[in-house]
Amino acid sequence: MINRKNTPATQAAAITPAGAKAEAAAPSGSLIPSDPVIPGEPPIPEVDPKKTRVALEHKHDRPLTACHWSSDGRFVFFGAQDNDVHRLNIEDRSVTRLKAHDSWVRAIATSPDSKVCYSGGYDGQLLWWPADAENPEPIRSVDAHAGWIRALAVHPSGDRLATCGNDQLIRIWNAADGSLVHTLTGHQSHVYNVAFTPDGARIISCDLKANVKLWDPDTGSLAQDLPVAESLYKYDKTFRADIGGARSIAMDCTGHTVAMGGITNVSNAFAGIGEVAVVLISLAENKIVTQFEAKAKHRGCTWGLGWHPNDFWVGVSGGGGGGWMMFWKTNQQQEFFQMKLKSDARGMCMSPDKRSLAVAHADMHLRIYLMG
Repeated sequence: MINRKNTPATQAAAITPAGAKAEAAAPSGSLIPSDPVIPGEPPIPEVDPKKTRVALEHKHDRPLTACHWSSDGRFVFFGAQDNDVHRLNIEDRSVTRLKAHDSWVRAIATSPDSKVCYSGGYDGQLLWWPADAENPEPIRSVDAHAGWIRALAVHPSGDRLATCGNDQLIRIWNAADGSLVHTLTGHQSHVYNVAFTPDGARIISCDLKANVKLWDPDTGSLAQDLPVAESLYKYDKTFRADIGGARSIAMDCTGHTVAMGGITNVSNAFAGIGEVAVVLISLAENKIVTQFEAKAKHRGCTWGLGWHPNDFWVGVSGGGGGGWMMFWKTNQQQEFFQMKLKSDARGMCMSPDKRSLAVAHADMHLRIYLMG
């Protein structure tokens, strides 16, 4: 049953514990986009992945679970194992707590105008927040899924949201009032990720068993079954356990290619032992075009992905092999550059100006990386 309510939760408070202040390694404001990002006409920045470096570090008091850069570039929102969402102000390094969830939050997004932040938790709750309020309280709360919300996405127009979860469902919501627009059924296992195409005409989803589907968000109907990303799924007969799915997802600006990150060559599903992998699917050709891997066969899972207009992909991983950031060209299976991270990555988001990367780390840090 879906319960929609517009009642405020506990008042949020800024983080004040010792050590919680952001540690700046670059001049204040240097990460704020210098040029507006115009939809359809994004500037192409001059970046050099091989010169990527840490520009800012914020130390939290719990391991992080996810992060999201606001559409206007002012804030990075991140989830942590304290069940809360936190907002880092890039300019003055202040941090504000958004408190209402009862479990971890890994799904975070903002509206195109950056006025609203959306969060989806393992408690099944979908929340609307005033993104820049001094003391944010939820605008709206929806019992969105039975069990975990795995991911959420915002339509390019900002008028709808899509969520997915462990109940094998995808749901589309009216962003203005929180009403349910459509429930999409067809997956037979946990739905791990969901994304709108850049033109908003389709929704892409991927489940635990790496089944990939294309949906019509206007009607809620299935438009097409895409190729199964078989390498991103395994049933471990020894432990009788499934492991797989798209733990991260990204698209190029044309919407013709979708990348899904996860784990492959799994030898132990119980311990999550496997190798980093990213599968690229061409929507136009309806086929898998390549699979990115690490030259060193890093153990772990791809927890964050992004596409850059200079025609490369970037991903971050965490697991038995530690944390890594890797850069790939579309037509090359192995990375052209990799960077060892201080800790396992649990999520990544590219800045609106395409110059920087926010990464949520397991060592209780949010780090901002400047690409050259």
